[in-house]
Amino acid sequence: MTLNGDLELTLPQGALLGEGLLWHGGRWWWTDIEAATLFAWQPGAAGPLSCRLPDRLGSFAHCRSGRVLLGLAKRLALATLGDNLDLGQLQTAAPVDAAEPRTRINDGRTDRRGNFVFGTMNEAQERRPKSTIASFYQYSMAHGLRRLALPAVAIANSICFSLDGRTMYFCDTLSQRIQQCDYDADTAQVDNVRLFTAMDRDDAWPDGSVVDAEGCLWNAQWGAGRVARYDPEGRLMGVLRAPATHTSCPAIGGEGMDQLMLTTARTELSRDALAAQPLSGSLFGLRLPTALGVPDALFED
Repeated sequence: MTLNGDLELTLPQGALLGEGLLWHGGRWWWTDIEAATLFAWQPGAAGPLSCRLPDRLGSFAHCRSGRVLLGLAKRLALATLGDNLDLGQLQTAAPVDAAEPRTRINDGRTDRRGNFVFGTMNEAQERRPKSTIASFYQYSMAHGLRRLALPAVAIANSICFSLDGRTMYFCDTLSQRIQQCDYDADTAQVDNVRLFTAMDRDDAWPDGSVVDAEGCLWNAQWGAGRVARYDPEGRLMGVLRAPATHTSCPAIGGEGMDQLMLTTARTELSRDALAAQPLSGSLFGLRLPTALGVPDALFED
C-alpha cells in the first residue's frame, strides 16, 4: 500500500511539544512534554482529559495492572490515574541519569514482551552538534534498569520494534538516520547495529516511529511537516503531509485500528512561523484503507 497526500485536522490543540502518541482503552493518549501534562481523548468528545504532572513527561506506557509507567525527566514512576485522569498515587520506580544534569528521558515504548525501552536526550543549550551523552535503556520489574549497549546519542528517538520483537529501531535525531539492531528482550542484549534508512531531505529530522501490521515503519519527521512510511527494507513507500512543520509522533489505532494519528509541536517556531501555521500543536489524522494498527504491549508490572 502506497500513500501520498495530506493529513486532516482531528483535534485542535496548542501543544508546545506533543509527543508519545498511542491508542489504548478507546482513547488516544499523548504527552505535552514542555507542559508536563498527560492527555487522553476519546474520539467524539469535545476535548481531551488532562493530568498535570510534577515534571516533564517524555514517554509512557500503560501497565497490565491498570497503572501508567511514566518517563518523567529524571525518573521512571508508576502512577494511578482516576477515570477523569486525576493523579492518585505516584511511586518512583527508578532514577535515570541522576548524576548527569544535562539529560532527560525522551522517547520510549514497550517492547513486544512488555519491557519499557526508552532513551534520553541532551537538552543542554549547545549548538549543533550536541554532545552525544544520551543513552538507551530497558526497564522491567524483573531486572530493573539496564543500559542497552548502543552508541551514545544526542537525542534518542524513533524507538519501536518489529512484529516478532527481534529487531529494534532507533535513532539519534541529529544524525538524520534511523538505525536498527538485533534485540533480545529477555537479556536486554543488542547486536548487529546497522542502517535502516536515511532522510531524503535536509530539513527532515527523524522523531517518533511506529511499526504497523505489515511490518512497515512510520516516522514523523520534525522540520519537514510530514510522516513517512518505509517498508521493512527501509525503502520509502509514501509521505503524508501536515500543515505544521514540527511533526513529532505517529500512531495507528481507533476502534477499527485503521486510523493514523500524528502529534505536532509549537516549540522552536518563530512568531512568523506560528502565524503561518496556526494549527501547530494539534492532532492530525487520516483513515487508512485497511487496519494496520498493532496494540502496544502492556508493561508487565
